[in-house]
Amino acid sequence: MSRASALREQRRYRRLTVRLDVSWRVENDGRVGAALATTLGAGGLFIATESPLAPGTQLRVRLRLPGGHGDHELAGRVVWANAPSTPGVPPSGRGMGISFSDRNAQARLAHDLERYAATEPTGQSH
Repeated sequence: MSRASALREQRRYRRLTVRLDVSWRVENDGRVGAALATTLGAGGLFIATESPLAPGTQLRVRLRLPGGHGDHELAGRVVWANAPSTPGVPPSGRGMGISFSDRNAQARLAHDLERYAATEPTGQSH
């Protein structure tokens, strides 16, 4: 899937500008990582990292919304990545775009995101 296709997929859902700690585990080899998510929607998220995973990598992402009552764990796939060596990408664009694949988990996240956006004055939708 191209980056443009991935963005269209994500934009089916409301996206919020956030600053959330997220962790992940790669499905096939168990590698783990953690970083900051800066955009989040029920379709996926952007994780700011200097060491993005390769596009196509299957992973499980765990996050908790501020004031949330529990963690969200979602299956996903890296659909695009900008490493520090990617030409023309500013530091703020370094990281990886994740597309979620578990529809039930996405529905739960969408519900919680709507509740979060309604109560959080700094949550910005896109």
